[in-house]
Amino acid sequence: MDNETKLIMLGTGGGRYATITQRRRTAGIRIMQEGVDFHLDPGPGALIYSINENLSPQKLNAVFVSHCHPDHYTDAEVLIEAMTHGTTSERGTLVAAKSVLNGSSTCEPSISKYHQKAVKRTIEAVPRMKFSVNNVDVSVTETRHTDPDAVGFRFQSSKFGDFAYTSDTEYFEGIDRHYRGTRLLILCVMRPTGKPWKGHMTTDDAVKIVEETRPEQAILTHLGMQMLQKGPQQEARRIQEKTKIPTVAAVDGMEVTLGEKIHFQTSRIQKNQNLSEFL
Repeated sequence: MDNETKLIMLGTGGGRYATITQRRRTAGIRIMQEGVDFHLDPGPGALIYSINENLSPQKLNAVFVSHCHPDHYTDAEVLIEAMTHGTTSERGTLVAAKSVLNGSSTCEPSISKYHQKAVKRTIEAVPRMKFSVNNVDVSVTETRHTDPDAVGFRFQSSKFGDFAYTSDTEYFEGIDRHYRGTRLLILCVMRPTGKPWKGHMTTDDAVKIVEETRPEQAILTHLGMQMLQKGPQQEARRIQEKTKIPTVAAVDGMEVTLGEKIHFQTSRIQKNQNLSEFL
């Protein structure tokens, strides 16, 4: 269908131990529609899994990085090199948090000045700012995370409505104002219910956010080791039961199509992620 948006969940893991074990991939999300090819939070493995999924990184026209932690930025520089055809063409857009571009009290810059200069356009993303990339309207959303400059993103997806990505955050009063009215809400849920961790979201936090925002569909991603051990689909069902909003836990390689309806396709699932868990 014309103007449908496709999201490829190249990686659904997050946090230190999911990253270093690759229990779930940490490759981020590819966002595609006509004239649009974005990569969101390209952590370790983003380059390799893009190629493995036949998604050429040279076709990218934007790279988004929400904050300065390795599971979100590690492959950003090599994707910039691909997007700029080996830095021979000044093209594409880099959208990144202040800490990623300039460093902060908690981290050094995560993308070199060399790579920042290679792209045609660099945008320092701060909460509540709005801009357009390849005719996609983007709003930068607020977080509460251990990187104080971390941000989320909300995208206006053609005629089929908004979708949004929270990035890493804990629940805070007022977070709902960033996501009300979105059709598809992608939540970074690091830990299961009853396992709080400062700066990160648990299933309990996700329940509150979904209840307050009432999206058409919620998806859990950026799953930490405790969440994986508990069972992400079980936690997704808990959210759905409490909120009555359809909720699934993403699996690596899952395709999400945002059109008149929201569809899921799971033929790319890795062998160690059971299809029956998704169903």
